Amino acid sequence: MTRAVLSLGSNLGDRAAHLRTVVADLGAAVVAVSPVFETAPWGVTDQPDFLNAVLVADDPALDARGWLRRGQALEDASGRIREQRWGPRTLDVDVVQVTDDGAPVTSDDPELLLPHPGTPDRATVLLPWLLAEPGAVLHGHGPVADLLDRLGPDGRAGVHRRDDVVLRDPA
Repeated sequence: MTRAVLSLGSNLGDRAAHLRTVVADLGAAVVAVSPVFETAPWGVTDQPDFLNAVLVADDPALDARGWLRRGQALEDASGRIREQRWGPRTLDVDVVQVTDDGAPVTSDDPELLLPHPGTPDRATVLLPWLLAEPGAVLHGHGPVADLLDRLGPDGRAGVHRRDDVVLRDPA
């Protein structure tokens, strides 16, 4: 059984709807979904703010590459166009980390770096992940709560919870 932590982002079109398509597509595989956060863009800052969330999903049929392909297919279905690195996008699905029967999966393949680089420094991933999975640990880096604490208030600036945006009805 593989478990994936997926970071979702959208800053074009119906941002919430784009994020909801991921949750709906993964269906019963979804174990946890974070609250949604609105975040300032990073890298290329002259673009609209993002809606971000993290979900945790289990699927015995997918390996790490399978999670990557699934995320890319969802991006393509949303009409994502890759014109500029860190540029605006309808949907971004990043594979943050994958475990296989509880063991961390690592990869240094440039197409799929695991755990996802930059995660220890991104409140846009750490904060929603911690709320989706309170005991989360980023393999090779430690508890997500500790990583978030290290960022301090400046590292969390521009990350605002949006309780008015819900990705999945409570069951």
